[in-house]
Amino acid sequence: MSCLADIVRHHGKTRGDAAAVVYDGRTTSYATLDRLSNQVANGLIAEGVRRQARIAHLDKSNDLFFELLFGIAKAGAVLVSVNWRLAAPEVLHIVNDAEAELLFVGPEYAALVEEIRPQLKTVRRIVVLGDAIGPWAGFEAWRDSQAGNDPALPAAPTDVAVQFYTSGTTGLPKGAQLTNANFAWMLPLWTRSWLLGPGVPNLVCLPMFHIGGAGWAVVGLFAGATNHVVREFVPATILETIQRARIQVALFVPAMILFLLQAPQIRETDLGSLRLIVYGAAPMPADLLRQALATLKGCGFQQVYGLTETTGAITLLEPKDHDPANAKRLLSCGVCQTGVELRIVDDAGNDVATGKVGEIAVRSPQIMSGYWKMPEATAKSIRGDWFFTGDAGYLDAEGYLYIHDRVKDMIVSGGENIYPAEVESALFGHEAVADVAVIGVPDERWGEAVKAVVVRKPGASLEAGELITWARQRIAGYKLPKSVDFVDLLPRNPTGKILKRELRKPYWEGRTRQVN
Repeated sequence: MSCLADIVRHHGKTRGDAAAVVYDGRTTSYATLDRLSNQVANGLIAEGVRRQARIAHLDKSNDLFFELLFGIAKAGAVLVSVNWRLAAPEVLHIVNDAEAELLFVGPEYAALVEEIRPQLKTVRRIVVLGDAIGPWAGFEAWRDSQAGNDPALPAAPTDVAVQFYTSGTTGLPKGAQLTNANFAWMLPLWTRSWLLGPGVPNLVCLPMFHIGGAGWAVVGLFAGATNHVVREFVPATILETIQRARIQVALFVPAMILFLLQAPQIRETDLGSLRLIVYGAAPMPADLLRQALATLKGCGFQQVYGLTETTGAITLLEPKDHDPANAKRLLSCGVCQTGVELRIVDDAGNDVATGKVGEIAVRSPQIMSGYWKMPEATAKSIRGDWFFTGDAGYLDAEGYLYIHDRVKDMIVSGGENIYPAEVESALFGHEAVADVAVIGVPDERWGEAVKAVVVRKPGASLEAGELITWARQRIAGYKLPKSVDFVDLLPRNPTGKILKRELRKPYWEGRTRQVN
């Protein structure tokens, strides 16, 4: 596989009539997906898009995403899928930072794009993933005016295929560049591990701006599976899809599993087709896992651990390790997969003893090529052959990895990474806020919830609801504090750094792990 586009080229020729993507009652065969992505590629080339140019996408999941993904690959360009949950200023930053030349936007987000359009620095064409809006062309008309032949442009393993933005401790998201080689190594491994193969009904329900969404879908397509795509996660819709399509394999984050188990429809839904549920992006509470195992007795469970920067999963806790009687093993995220090496290191980068907590470092062909136009951040994270994850954990004597805490100042809520620096920056702008710290606290539904600890300015009046409403215009809804505590002073060390551990301590007291 020289590039992602070879996936549809191969299946389009060898089993073209097989269903590739099923979405909202529409079925797209592999041959059709191959042809439509040719038209997208030719459209991009006609627009003057050059090799490795960035093309932005802003919409919820649908079948058109895959036409873009493979069409952009055939044009030798790079897909930048933007988080549709972000506020307008955040979308603006990512599109400008990526220097995107074209922007494909869903009708639902056209008003947002119109709001930021005067500030878009490099976008020279906007295409609506629906009917035309004013001067913006509709996608199908734009695509169908192009020839269906494959442009057959050369591609290199080191070419960047996709650029996912991951939030950073500086408050600004970073573009993680994943190459053709990253995917070429990962895809065969995970196809086997995840029981995917030709015609296997596979559920794709995580968003496409997420490695867990786009990456999972790409594995399914590589395997030749029939990939049932849902626009967004709605428990009743997911359960209906599993029963109707006889879904065999699915990827969820733990919060999704919780919501499915709580849905009243689960009692009447036939889930007997499920063979494997893969879960990741956040640790699974042991009690929730036991409940899931008891409810779906005939289904295997696999936990995976990985990051955007590692092209997704690098460790696997297999179904055989999901023994409810082995409480400790259920807390592990498994062992290294083929080609992956792990080290646990101290602050100086030295290996620590087995069982001792340190930062998790990874060496693997899956490691990104670097952060887009951020050489200092890249050099800090990738040292030699090793990627330093910012997660803290330990390895036991059998090589099982346990996540203990985070070196990075990060909150994981419902599988989404939230960096306090972003939230703090937004809250600091309120005229009544003198000081603020944002931490993650345990939450039974989301794993962790965002909490703001705020110092008011002298004489100022400010309530929690007022501050949250104010911040809603500046950051995405999922990043907003779920609660606000007001204090007179924040604890700081002699150099002025806020002691987040001291703030977190009362909320995490009595827990064995400092992640939930």
